[in-house]
Amino acid sequence: MIPFSSFFFFILIGILLLPTIILGLRGKRMQGYNMFATVVALALIFSKDAHGALLLFLFTVWQVLIIRLYLAYRLKANQASVFYAAVVASILPLVLSKVLPFFLTHHPHQPAPINWLSFLGISYLTFKGVQLIIETRDGLIKKKIPIHRLVYFIVFFPTISSGPIDRYRRFEKDMDTPPEKEAYSDLLYSGIHKIFIGFLYKFIIGYLIHTYILMNIHHISSSHFVQQLTYMYAYSMYLFFDFAGYTAFAVGVSYIMGIKSPENFNKPFISRNIKDFWNRWHMSLSFWFRDYVFMRFVFFMTKKKWIKNRMAVSNIGYFVLFLLMGAWHGLALQYIIYGLYHAVVMSGYNLFEKWNKKHKWWPDNKVTMVVSIIITFHVICFGFYIFSGKPFHH
Repeated sequence: MIPFSSFFFFILIGILLLPTIILGLRGKRMQGYNMFATVVALALIFSKDAHGALLLFLFTVWQVLIIRLYLAYRLKANQASVFYAAVVASILPLVLSKVLPFFLTHHPHQPAPINWLSFLGISYLTFKGVQLIIETRDGLIKKKIPIHRLVYFIVFFPTISSGPIDRYRRFEKDMDTPPEKEAYSDLLYSGIHKIFIGFLYKFIIGYLIHTYILMNIHHISSSHFVQQLTYMYAYSMYLFFDFAGYTAFAVGVSYIMGIKSPENFNKPFISRNIKDFWNRWHMSLSFWFRDYVFMRFVFFMTKKKWIKNRMAVSNIGYFVLFLLMGAWHGLALQYIIYGLYHAVVMSGYNLFEKWNKKHKWWPDNKVTMVVSIIITFHVICFGFYIFSGKPFHH
């Protein structure tokens, strides 16, 4: 059962979280029951996927073991080689699950072979594991984390399949300081409101775009160019409303459980430039890559002084970041090219921004703001057109 994919799922989760709501409105601690509710919800999600449930269990044990061992080590020593080994061990299951399909034989006119190393949520759970290791290395996590808290954070069910990607220290604060009656009442209202926004986005707007435009693209025009252009705009809108709708569900249910999961979208289609876009789109993912990939790469290169030009280091960092982000989505050609596309656009904007500061060619006013939004919107939509794989399929 895919989370938030049917009204039946919402009915079951609503019944499951009734005790949470009652406890919250009475000002009682709810984390104990929420841990139980997460186990039940995961049982529902994997009820028809015993193989996935087994992989989730083994993966969680693996991550907990690595994190606990590295944390115990870090309290005594701080060798870089041990840190890198821990990161590699943490991401190894995800890497293997991405690579395995290339070694599976696919016969024509037969269903695609099952990737027996992959399961629902492996990508987002990996991000949480790696994040904990990195923050332990940086000295931000200085005490042992109880196993039940660690497991609860990793497999927190509202965000298991598609995020948002939370940070442990922020998550821990919500666990340690449950909201008072009035605060929980506001949180409950906000959570329910977000769920209804999710219904509007995913099940109404997203459904209408997919059903009446994307599925009927050949009936819209006889012109191939018009078809592709329409598909580009429609797919971009569909991707946003479908994904933002899911995120609204995940964040809304998190709020009901007393956890303020981070937002993932902030009006991305009114971005003034590509940097602004990545501060608004899938924010928990882009911030994760910014903090744990880009910034660390730039710091490492600056420290080693292999390249002294800061702009060059920054642009190389963008290529590393977006190629990794593309490969994370999948190793298909469309995702790699999507990553390269955004690396080129980001590097180009980086150079333009520096040049414009000196020459003042592009002023900052209302007219240029509108023009910037329109240009950025089309740059973004073309990127999603690549991401969809449409240019590579006939």
